[in-house]
Amino acid sequence: MTDERRERGLKKMSEVYGFDLPDLQGDPFFEVTVDHLFADIWNRPGLSLRDRRLLLLGAITAQGNAEIAEIQVGAALRNGELDAGQLREIAVFLAHYVGWPSATKLDGAIRKVLSKNKK
Repeated sequence: MTDERRERGLKKMSEVYGFDLPDLQGDPFFEVTVDHLFADIWNRPGLSLRDRRLLLLGAITAQGNAEIAEIQVGAALRNGELDAGQLREIAVFLAHYVGWPSATKLDGAIRKVLSKNKK
């Protein structure tokens, strides 16, 4: 991979998560994540970071992945993409499309992140 592509990926990854991440050179999964997902896919034109976050929250909720939802909810709050009310509304909305059990996990992740942020 080119150094420029790696830098572009690390920059976007930091922008998405709201904090800097180390370059884990030699880790094949991390390298594909940075060099392809963040350098290429997250940098494509046509969707804002907020748009991508909303889509990602929907996909994560449909999969019932509360641990990843916590990471994305925290990043959305740190980056100012979504506020507490909007996050809660997302859980209500998704419950009707992906099912109550999956949306309940998202709601729990939202509540957990919001309570950590109040401390």
